[in-house]
Amino acid sequence: MSLRALRQPTLAAILGVGALLLVAGCAPASTAQPAPAPESPTAPAPTVEPTAEPEPEPSFDASARSIDDPDSIWVVSNKLRPLDPADFAPDDLVIPENVENEWGQPLRRPAARAVEKLVAAAERAGHGLWIISAYRDYGTQQSLYDGYVARDGRDAADTYSARPGHSEHQTGLAVDLDDHGDCYLAACFGETPAGAWIAEHAQEHGFVIRYPEGSEEITGFTYEPWHLRYVGEDLAREMHETGTETLEEFFDLPPAPGYAE
Repeated sequence: MSLRALRQPTLAAILGVGALLLVAGCAPASTAQPAPAPESPTAPAPTVEPTAEPEPEPSFDASARSIDDPDSIWVVSNKLRPLDPADFAPDDLVIPENVENEWGQPLRRPAARAVEKLVAAAERAGHGLWIISAYRDYGTQQSLYDGYVARDGRDAADTYSARPGHSEHQTGLAVDLDDHGDCYLAACFGETPAGAWIAEHAQEHGFVIRYPEGSEEITGFTYEPWHLRYVGEDLAREMHETGTETLEEFFDLPPAPGYAE
């Protein structure tokens, strides 16, 4: 074979290369799509618990105790509301313990226990208190009232002393306190440190100032910052929080400036 023949590619070789080129150049592009990723299962929506409505605070039940029964610590006695019976005497009287007591007079048991705590709290606050009057029976109240009438006249006596059968002291729930100062049974007691402390803290021990200043036309008696009435902590707190000063107003009773006669 000549050198020229050796340099010319054979037809088969040319066709073979072309065929390869044809196949390579004309192969259709793959139409296969990638497999979609499996869908994640849809997560359930979080459960939203309904917001519980706060329960309303229970309202104070002003009918929980009797205001007519003299055995009730809520009994209301005034010039229009005599005790029934008029000569009522409580059956649970005890002498308050660890409290100086001018006349050695008792109180009903719950009032006695409460005044012991009140006097002890006052002592811790720097105020020395003592009892100058507590329970007085019908006969004692009659003697006191008659003496005041003889001294000052009935009209004047009625402004500061209850007639027998109408007296809070006869319930065994009323106590008069003093600080050994110069305002013994006087309105100025309310201006003393001890009197101011009582006005602020009596309700914490179940007491209210029964005859507050400026309420004479409601209660029928002059201002007595020393005269405390035990009504229990619940009622005393409710009256304090609502700013209600008298039992007549709290229980929606008519004013009692004078006796029914």
